[in-house]
Amino acid sequence: MKGYEKYKKQFFLPPQMSYDWSKTDSLTKAPIWCSVDLRDGNQALVNPMSLEEKVKFFQILVDLGFKEIEVGFPASSETEFSFVRTLIEKDLIPADVTIQVMSQMREHIMRQTFESLKGLKKAIVHLYNPISVAQREQVFGKTKEEIKKIATDGANTFFDLCQEYGVNYSMEYTPESFTGAEIDFALDICNSVLDILTPTSCCKHIINLPATIEHSMPHVYAAQVEYMSRNLNYRENIILSLHPHNDRGCAVADAEMGLLAGADRIEGTLFGNGERTGNVDLITLALNLYSQGIDPQLDFSDIPSLVNQYEHLTHMNVDDRSPYSGKLVFASFAGGHQDAIAKGLKWREEHDCPFWNVPYLPIDPTDVGREYETDVIRINSQSGKGGIAYLLEHYYQIILPLPLRAAVSSAIKNISDHKHTELTAKEVYDSFCAEFVNINAPLELLDFHFNLGKVIMVTVYLRYQGKTHQFVASANGHLDAVSNALHDNLGIDFHDLTYHEHAIGSGTDTQAISYVSITSPEGKVSWGVGIQDDIITSSVYALISAVNHQLLDK
Repeated sequence: MKGYEKYKKQFFLPPQMSYDWSKTDSLTKAPIWCSVDLRDGNQALVNPMSLEEKVKFFQILVDLGFKEIEVGFPASSETEFSFVRTLIEKDLIPADVTIQVMSQMREHIMRQTFESLKGLKKAIVHLYNPISVAQREQVFGKTKEEIKKIATDGANTFFDLCQEYGVNYSMEYTPESFTGAEIDFALDICNSVLDILTPTSCCKHIINLPATIEHSMPHVYAAQVEYMSRNLNYRENIILSLHPHNDRGCAVADAEMGLLAGADRIEGTLFGNGERTGNVDLITLALNLYSQGIDPQLDFSDIPSLVNQYEHLTHMNVDDRSPYSGKLVFASFAGGHQDAIAKGLKWREEHDCPFWNVPYLPIDPTDVGREYETDVIRINSQSGKGGIAYLLEHYYQIILPLPLRAAVSSAIKNISDHKHTELTAKEVYDSFCAEFVNINAPLELLDFHFNLGKVIMVTVYLRYQGKTHQFVASANGHLDAVSNALHDNLGIDFHDLTYHEHAIGSGTDTQAISYVSITSPEGKVSWGVGIQDDIITSSVYALISAVNHQLLDK
């Protein structure tokens, strides 16, 4: 691809690269979560949410378990300011939830931000200024010292405003475009801010290291985080936060590795909504922890409902393949996958297994509100016999004999292929019945009855090739007697009859289902299925169905 020569690395490595964090194979606890859906996510919408919609979204975030929620940029618009006031005046902020508001480090904007918070004893004021080489040179035309002064002046103003308004808010400082700045400059500017704030164990402040643009592979970001964590002043009294964006598609990896490298907190959005390619997806992060046996401290047990609410309020769409959240992320159409999943689910039913370990399903879909029946085994022309058999058994108690599965699968897949669409469980059942159950043409069974003695005698009434027939035959078994009637009187030849049966339904609704296979003189196997109120009747209908398949094949 032409043009690659104009690009070069825009990130800066720490002076020491220990990668000690990489020696740990997994996280052990959930981070502090902060949702920025109502600020970062909202500003990324084509049509930002109204005040009423923001209130609804705030309540959703509270119900999910978020304890820190960035609610907006109150100095940016009347709607943003009014939203913060609404939350406070209508007492919509639970005691255990802290709202966060964002502001540039300019005195009049910060003052309006504090005005929006009047009456609130607890809040996080999120202040930021860009520090990257590109921002310094191209946007602001300022030196490092001038950029640093913006940050320190802002920190002093924050301190003064807290005194003036009689509050003890936490400050979050974000060196925006951190990943595009020299690491020692980023450290110096953060430490200069901290020296003004002098955080204590009783009054902790937040240093937030954003991947405003992903410039590097995740391990480099983690190395930068590790260096900052080890060299920040007052480390025990600050909360080190990360705000990964997804320009390179690595936001989740950035967040996970950054946490391993020493971070305490993550800012992100539901479903990864945000500017450009978006923010880190908090649902994916949380459920990654969940899949490793760690309580994420957030409740995503009803993903379908959450998706519906999110799409309604934001007018965004959650991709069908979005991890954990998409409609198709647990779905299997491929035969091999379906067979393995069906066997895995059955194995779990038969064994007392304390841990989840089903092929192709990293977590139990029911844990996030999905259903095996509608979300896991899906049938189309790519499906296999295992998946089709699973649906018939799960929905309709039809337990196909193993040799019959291939024939049923072929028939169902052929229907889907011609329709060019997925089949529902009911369509699979209806197709199975139409193809195999109680088939009564070209040979039509009108009636029959058995006389029991030393041998079984049957009288069979049939219509075949436009004529009605009554035949009598005998044998040691019911099906053999009917077979003899067909052999001796109509010249229908077959051998190697096999038979399976079981009950379906329960109580007064119980029926019998029988499966019969026969082999023609040419070696072709034909199957038939009978469903009737009693096992004898169902077995005869199954035999007639198999014979009709043989006749039709000819």
